[in-house]
Amino acid sequence: MAVSITDELSSMLKNSEFPLYERAVMFAAAAHSGMTRKGSRIPYLSHPVEAAAIVAEMTDDEELIAAAVLHDVVEDTPATSEEVEAFFGSRVAHYVACETEDKRRDLPPESTWMIRKQETITFLQKKADRNAKMLALADKLSNLRAIARDVDSVGDRIWERFHQNDKKMHGWLYRQTAEALRELASYPAWKEYDRLIKKVFEQE
Repeated sequence: MAVSITDELSSMLKNSEFPLYERAVMFAAAAHSGMTRKGSRIPYLSHPVEAAAIVAEMTDDEELIAAAVLHDVVEDTPATSEEVEAFFGSRVAHYVACETEDKRRDLPPESTWMIRKQETITFLQKKADRNAKMLALADKLSNLRAIARDVDSVGDRIWERFHQNDKKMHGWLYRQTAEALRELASYPAWKEYDRLIKKVFEQE
């Protein structure tokens, strides 16, 4: 099932007078409509917009910044990769695909968590180019910022909201991702990510 795109929105998405970033936000807002961040009432759109801001601190590549805004639409909404390509082009669609997990929706998510995360780490280690790594860093940093804020308020109860509720496994994921992204270590975003890993998981 595709995202419900009104004629008016379709026209706006195809209008090159709107900057690419703004068109990406329009599409993401429609795709993520009504969604909230796990365990909160924060609109989900805040996450991809934050990820795009992080990418924009590392590069002025407009298509990569747009891909950051759209990075969860195929994985987590009815949007399709064909729609992303139709409205934003093959390069944006490619980088969105780089950030899209195979959810294996016919299986319980908790049973596939380790497989899915290992696939992501292996991709980052062996196949991802620098642009795909920037997207991954922005996504993970945005997530870890939210986790760090919530750990300060609710402590380790935060892990109960995830399909994987073992804190140590999340620590493994974030550390492995940091290593896979080490070529970006000169960027403030990677340094912040590394600091937050230590803050959140230092007691393991």
